[in-house]
Amino acid sequence: MVIYNCVYEKIVEHACRDMPLEACGYLGGRDGAAVEVYHLTNMDKSGEHFSFDPKEQFDAVLAMRKKQQQAIAVYHSHPETPASPSQEDIRLAFDPGMIYVIVSLAALRPDVRAFRIVKKEVSEEPLVVIDRPDNELENREMRWNGKNSL
Repeated sequence: MVIYNCVYEKIVEHACRDMPLEACGYLGGRDGAAVEVYHLTNMDKSGEHFSFDPKEQFDAVLAMRKKQQQAIAVYHSHPETPASPSQEDIRLAFDPGMIYVIVSLAALRPDVRAFRIVKKEVSEEPLVVIDRPDNELENREMRWNGKNSL
């Protein structure tokens, strides 16, 4: 999975900010690249598991559609355990097309890894961090300045 550096940094920041609870959210993407973060509230308020706020989840999906993005990954943090899917993560992974990104804060430096979970079988996905292309920066600036609304 390709992920923009700014997206990578934002999910690590979210994980650190929500410590000791698990942080969670979606990664919106285009053409297989994670281009935007959608932070969601962990309704479980737990350091061992998470569930999305349903209204925030719905709003995030609507926002992605408006921006011509798809939910390409679910991310969450493991505050005290490695960046590997837990038994609960595996049990609750129902979408075979989704990538599951885990941010571990168990070591001195955050460890971020991506996985596919299909029929309870886990396979690690390569995570390639890249800079945002210049043309996307220009498009974002146009939208921010109100010159081009989606």
